[in-house]
Amino acid sequence: MNEEILINFTPQETRVALISHGEVQELLIERAQNRGYVGNVYLGKVNRVLPGMQSAFVDIGLDKSAFIHVADIHPSQDTPIEKLIFDGQTLLVQVLKDPLGSKGARLTTHISIPGRNLVYLPVDKKDGQIGISQKITEEKDREELKNRVRMLLPPSFQGSLIVRTSAAEVTSAELEEDLHFLQLSWQKIHQQSQKLPTPALLHQDLNLMERVMRDIAEQSTTQIRIDSAENYKKLREFSQIFMPKLLDKVILYRGERPLFDLYNVESEINLALNRRVSLKSGGYLIIDQTESMTTIDVNTGSYIGAKTFVDTIYKTNLEAAKAIARQLRLRNLGGIIIVDFIDMPTLEHQSAVLAELERSLAIDRAKTAVNPFSSLGLVEMTRKRTRESLAHQLCQVCTTCDGKGEIKTAQTICYEILREIVREHRQFNPKEFRIVAAPDVIDLFLEEQSTFLAELSEFIGKPILLRAEALFAQEHYDIVLL
Repeated sequence: MNEEILINFTPQETRVALISHGEVQELLIERAQNRGYVGNVYLGKVNRVLPGMQSAFVDIGLDKSAFIHVADIHPSQDTPIEKLIFDGQTLLVQVLKDPLGSKGARLTTHISIPGRNLVYLPVDKKDGQIGISQKITEEKDREELKNRVRMLLPPSFQGSLIVRTSAAEVTSAELEEDLHFLQLSWQKIHQQSQKLPTPALLHQDLNLMERVMRDIAEQSTTQIRIDSAENYKKLREFSQIFMPKLLDKVILYRGERPLFDLYNVESEINLALNRRVSLKSGGYLIIDQTESMTTIDVNTGSYIGAKTFVDTIYKTNLEAAKAIARQLRLRNLGGIIIVDFIDMPTLEHQSAVLAELERSLAIDRAKTAVNPFSSLGLVEMTRKRTRESLAHQLCQVCTTCDGKGEIKTAQTICYEILREIVREHRQFNPKEFRIVAAPDVIDLFLEEQSTFLAELSEFIGKPILLRAEALFAQEHYDIVLL
């Protein structure tokens, strides 16, 4: 698939956009102050083993203790975690998932070091085993590639290898260079693990620009545009060493308009933070992200283009399936995802919509799994999550609504305040009450609620004064006793 890669660099932040068929398909953001940890290798210390959860907490030097499950300890062999590790033990680990919300980083002892064409698993006990990327489907090609790589392995080779898709396009000499680089990287990690105190960072993954070159850029990539002269030089140097075939595709953007404005990426970022996603037909999606799952609701909206209502629903769902796959990539939504397509009366239409969703998800770099329609007409799916979603990277919980998405009306707040004054009157005996609240609440007391306020003042026999506070959110108020 032909695509362009745009890299927008500032000292504080690097942003990458993947453009295909004139649309932004994926957004990647890395900030200098909080680079991700996925791929980093640490020398950690086991803080606490939890036999009941078959897990353990490990100190790797981050703010929160990291988490490791027995399945991610090498080799587990169905052995209980308490027989594999113990409190205070030094452990060589790699980060699988960044800290997400209140959860610490997820770890593994299955160390993997990715290169451009090969992935090295140095602690895998199946020495010399070679796995081939699933994207290389022809058995003949798989065997030929496996034999090429096997010929490069030295007699003393330890660990195993995974051959990436890009390896099919390179020479044996390039594969050998990649293998040599990976072995040197592991040698350095191993040596540092023998002499550094815990916790210690032993190996840090490449920065975002370099990872894009290593993991995403392909022969089908038409251009890799970057708007920083200094980093353009660095990227070309990196490309010259590790992927010379992509060198000529790295281009310095010198235009007056910001690179992301030129390709409408900024507007796409803003749209990707909205709940509502409009479809070209007039239908729309509503996407709600919670801590445990993401729900997507499909609606026909104003679309009435088909001959019958059944056809309208079917075509809206087909368009929605494509849009959903793209939104999952754009927003980097992971974990459990529930899609509520518009109810379809025929199994044929359900099968076609499901097939379209799976086809659209096929280009996703993250692993996905889609289940058939449930008895309630819902599609349940999962998408592997390794880093924060776009919304969690760029946004914070609203301090006014505290993440609810809604706030109480001014009228509701007025009634709360009146009830609170009655409670305060029964407990204390002040000379007067003073209400300090948001301007909209005070305005309501002076207008529609003025009669109730006067009646309450007469009932308790105390004056009630009002003061508007412009800095108060609508739900925030104080009742001052004087």
